[in-house]
Amino acid sequence: MAIFLGLLALCLTPWASPPIALVLGVTLALALGNPFPELSRTLSKYLLQGCVVLLGFGMNLGVVLKAGAGGAALAAGSIALTFALGYWLKGRLKISGTTSALISAGTAICGGSAIAAVGSVIGAEEGAMTVAMGTVFVLNAVALLVFPLLGHALGLSQTQFGTWAGIAIHDISSVVGAASQYGLTALQTATAVKLSRALWIVPISLAAAVMLRRTAGPGQAPGRLQIPWFIGFFLLASVARTLFPGVSALAPALSHLATVGLTVTLFLIGTGLTREMLKAVGWQPLAQGVILWLTISGGSLGVILRTVR
Repeated sequence: MAIFLGLLALCLTPWASPPIALVLGVTLALALGNPFPELSRTLSKYLLQGCVVLLGFGMNLGVVLKAGAGGAALAAGSIALTFALGYWLKGRLKISGTTSALISAGTAICGGSAIAAVGSVIGAEEGAMTVAMGTVFVLNAVALLVFPLLGHALGLSQTQFGTWAGIAIHDISSVVGAASQYGLTALQTATAVKLSRALWIVPISLAAAVMLRRTAGPGQAPGRLQIPWFIGFFLLASVARTLFPGVSALAPALSHLATVGLTVTLFLIGTGLTREMLKAVGWQPLAQGVILWLTISGGSLGVILRTVR
């Protein structure tokens, strides 16, 4: 408990960054365990949503809409490709249909949030959820550390990197963490692209519910649909930033608060990784996750280099 609280306090200081916080959380979880697993899971969820809303106060609505619209077609195409390729890989790798669908949803839309939403609708078993979450978690952590390095090595502009991160990195926490290291424009672009992508949770979950109703056995019914309401609050914050000069003056302080909150969030997310979760991830689900991720990352980067400046 003392080490957990000490590292948590460190994440509140300027010496910690999002990647460092995630590594600290993972190291603690695997070495000693998390003394507050349920609290960490709940707090990280709502703290992340609050940080996203705070970022909205620093973003002009026109910038948000332009970035979201600019990545909309690419997002739709990559989502369709991810699910199609995931369905094909399911048979080749002999993965259960539920686990394969959850990994595809996490890769296509927004990581753990999409897995939780789709899994709740289709009534996925805990084992399938754990495997999908573990697969996406590992790849998400790698992306947070590697993407900024690749972006600089490839000479990507901030807009190019923000668009790429918003499409190719799984969870919004790592999207914001990676983009915040690249620059303000990259952060704004990545946040807008990722949130517009996260809205696909609703139609994808509804489609999953319809398919379940068609194939369900006796007594089997879709679960409750989880709607990402915090995206609406993010847009309201952006509207306030655009219309009211007083809010604009507070934007730097609120953005700093969001950055600190995100660092703490990534530490808490890191402490959620367990040895059991890693053991549950076999090579087949991990192979599907890696293939999907590399395909979307490479394909979207090629399109971005040709169309985004």
